[in-house]
Amino acid sequence: MNKDSTDSLVDHVEHSIGGFGGHAFRRATHVSMAAIPYLFYNNGEEISGYFSLTPNQFVSFICITLMLMEAFRLKSGIVIVGQRSYESQQISALAWGAFAVSLALLTAPNHGGEGLEAGAFGIPIIFGLTFVDPVMGEIKRKKRDMKLAIIVGLLVSYTIWVGCYYWIGTNLMAALILAPLTVIGELPKTRLIDDNATMVFFPLTGAILLFPFL
Repeated sequence: MNKDSTDSLVDHVEHSIGGFGGHAFRRATHVSMAAIPYLFYNNGEEISGYFSLTPNQFVSFICITLMLMEAFRLKSGIVIVGQRSYESQQISALAWGAFAVSLALLTAPNHGGEGLEAGAFGIPIIFGLTFVDPVMGEIKRKKRDMKLAIIVGLLVSYTIWVGCYYWIGTNLMAALILAPLTVIGELPKTRLIDDNATMVFFPLTGAILLFPFL
């Protein structure tokens, strides 16, 4: 197992294609994914309508396409700017993130709201990935302090979830319970699954199980 793929305090700039520039591009791409749930819940019908698909069909189509591209990338051993060298031999963080975000859009509970309110769970789950992960990652990279990363990650996660309570009506009790699961999803380090997936899967699973009680 490559140490650089599992050491939570490793400086990933050293292993990023393109050095610091590639690392910065990776972070920017990560944060830009926050636009995905906004577009899905606010403009999903309009965007998918251009392709004569429903929003869920469009998400599934994009996800399947990206997974096929990832299979080809792995077969070819290609890594692009921003990816890490070890990703030539394992599923990339980008692919894991795309898969997890797709599942969140397709399965996150909905209280029956419309527009952004339909994303009362999907939006904070995905925002947790797009904002908490980079913040914790940079603290671990620069400060090499896991405890500090966890504390700041919790503050950011709670800000997102409680903010969504005021913004789009996310259930407050659910927000308080699910916010830590985003941070917990950052902690496991294994080549079997990237934290881009677990940071979505953990709160998504919690939301699905908690939803019948709300």
